[in-house]
Amino acid sequence: MPTLTILPHPQLCPDGLVLNDIATGTKICDALLENNIDIDHACEKSCACTTCHVIIKEGFNSLAPASDMEEDLLDQAWGLQATSRLSCQAIVGEEDLTLEIPKYTINHARENG
Repeated sequence: MPTLTILPHPQLCPDGLVLNDIATGTKICDALLENNIDIDHACEKSCACTTCHVIIKEGFNSLAPASDMEEDLLDQAWGLQATSRLSCQAIVGEEDLTLEIPKYTINHARENG
């Protein structure tokens, strides 16, 4: 099973974290939340906002292509890069992934407080 490496984020994961044995087919957002990384997901993971935006630093090509809807939303994300994805839509494949959670989102109200 692949490893998910999260680069340090000042609030959500200050020291970074390596998540071993993430099940193939798991949404990146779910893997983060299940491991106490409280990434924003204001639309309840329905691909309707950009608050769960992540930048894939390694392993991007192992992910299935983004849908047109996801691509349209990503255009609104803060800090957009060529390897940006919405973590609620990106599904872990067979390869290890390294990701960065951007410092900011366009979110005005966080889910669950």
